[in-house]
Formats: sequence, C-alpha cells, structure tokens
Amino acid sequence: MSRSLVWLRRLAFTGFALCLVAVVLGAYVRLSAAGLGCPDWPGCYGHLTPSGAEQNAASQAAFPNTPLHTGKAWREMVHRYAAFALGLIIIGIAIIAINKRRQRLVGVGFALALLALVIFQGILGMLTVTWQLKPLIVTLHLIFGLATLSMLWLLCLSMMRASRGDIRFGGAMVPGSGARAAHSQTPRKLVHVALALLCVQIALGGWTSSNYAAAACLDFPTCQREWWPEMDFRDAFVLWRGLGINYEGGVLDHPARTAIHFMHRLGALLASLALGVAAATVLRRRSLGMARPAAVAVLAVLGAQLVIGIAMVLEAFPLGLATAHNAGAAVLLLTTLTLHRQLTSSA
Repeated sequence: MSRSLVWLRRLAFTGFALCLVAVVLGAYVRLSAAGLGCPDWPGCYGHLTPSGAEQNAASQAAFPNTPLHTGKAWREMVHRYAAFALGLIIIGIAIIAINKRRQRLVGVGFALALLALVIFQGILGMLTVTWQLKPLIVTLHLIFGLATLSMLWLLCLSMMRASRGDIRFGGAMVPGSGARAAHSQTPRKLVHVALALLCVQIALGGWTSSNYAAAACLDFPTCQREWWPEMDFRDAFVLWRGLGINYEGGVLDHPARTAIHFMHRLGALLASLALGVAAATVLRRRSLGMARPAAVAVLAVLGAQLVIGIAMVLEAFPLGLATAHNAGAAVLLLTTLTLHRQLTSSA
C-alpha cells in the first residue's frame, strides 16, 4: 500500500469519526438550547474560549440581550472546534486527491465537492448563530452535515475496498454476472425509494426540532389523545419569515407545531415501511448474500430508532433520548447507504 493511500485512508476514517461526533454534538447543542450559547461567530463574545469571555465583563456587555451561560457557551464552542478540525482534515483529503490524481486514489471531483460542502457547512453554521436559529438555516445545517458524513462514509468504503487490492466490497465479492445483476434490480429500486423517503424524513425531523415542535404531541400513537388533532399546515411550513427574529424557543402557535409533529410521524411510518420492505426483499434473495449483512443492519437500526422515538414521546422528550434519536437517524442513513452501495456495485 502506497504512503499516499495510507494517509488518505487515515484522513478518511478520522474525518468520518470526527464528523459523526460533530453531528451528534450539533444535535446535543440544539436540543440543550445552547445554539446561541455564543451569540457571535467564530469566537465567543469576542474570545476564542468561553473562559476568556467569562473574565471580560466588557465583552459580555456587548451582547446585553444574551447573557453568558458558561455551560452552554462551552457546548457551542466544542462543536465549533470539532467542525474546524474536520475542515482541516477535508482540506488534507483534497490536497492528496489533487497531488496524486494520476494514481486515482480518490476522484478529484469528489474531493473538491467534499471540500465545497464543508465550506458551505461553515457558512450555514455562521448563519445559524447570526440569524438567531432561523429554522430553515438550522434544518439545512443538519441536512448538509449528514451529507458531509455520508460522503466521508462512502470514501471510507472505497478505502476499505482499495486497501485489499481486489474487487471486494464490504468483505464480500461483488457479483459480476449479468444474471445476478438483473436479479438485484428490484431490491435496488426499493432501496432507492427507501433512501429517498429516509432523506425526506430526516429533513422533517430537522424542521420539527428547529421549530420546537417535538413536544407538540406527548402521547402515542394518538396525538393529544386524538387521531387527527387541530393542525395549522399553512403556517407550519413557511420557510422564510424574515430576519431580526429570535427563533430560540420557537415562534409558531401550537396548531402549527402540531402539524409539523404529525407530518414527522407520518414520514416515519412511510420511511419505516419502505426500509423494511427493501431490507426484507434483499434478505429473501440468496444471490445477494454480500448485501444481506447490510440489510440486517438496516432492520436492526430501524427497530432501535423506532423504539427510541416512541420512548422519547412517552417520556416527554428527555435530552438523552432526543440526542440518541438524532444519532440513530445518522446511523440509519449510513447503513442504508451501505446497502445501496453494495447493491449498485453488483449492477
């Protein structure tokens, strides 16, 4: 294995692990109401650390409407430090891709797209703070954070394959016959649909969280003890409400929040059915043996995610379960991507 490939592999796996940590940290920051723990960007009350801000009363006085809460400030800054370190790692990946493009260790276009994505993520992170938690920006920040995580995971899968020096993928031989490829057409289409629905559901989850609509229904399977509670769909999905509004705690009335929560539940039902059918179809096809472990993983993570989601509602949304639900969504996306990758590689 060449030294460049070794370094690329290290950067890919380190970047993936750090991105996963950053995604979970971001969820924790948002759910613990620490998104405005530092009201400026990229520093915290004009300092590199909350400790510096804590020792400088003049810095705090510059933000009279946002008093310093040291715990929240540290949570926000640790998340920023992780995101900054991730950016450096992705710059390293891009440099290797460009310098070693003749070796085709990783596509230059892929590496540059990953770099552009993390830069855009940094801009969204800045706007999340400076635009005071605008739901559209917060949701986009989540979506593109998971997109960055997904690209790094796909790079890791490629590195695992390249390090073996053969046509293996995920520990099993990729089928090469036309018959097997044709046999996998239906499962591939089902996984395509399931992945699309999962992405929509993740976006709905981000919209639910950023509009503080998670607690709109505290019972299950009904909502407010009704199958169809009072809901305001017109106000629930207004994407842009202008600037100068502090969205911390939410600004929507209860019927609008209920509509958002209800749509998130409906999305969970549709995505779960699609994922379950797709994974079960793969498991029934013995010729797709290389993809069956990923299908099992999808079903296992999906089951855990549903249990966490229901428990979260019944327990009135404790912080630990809510954070685990966000982490579960990320892992479910990764396992579904792995299943998708393995099936498309057999085509």
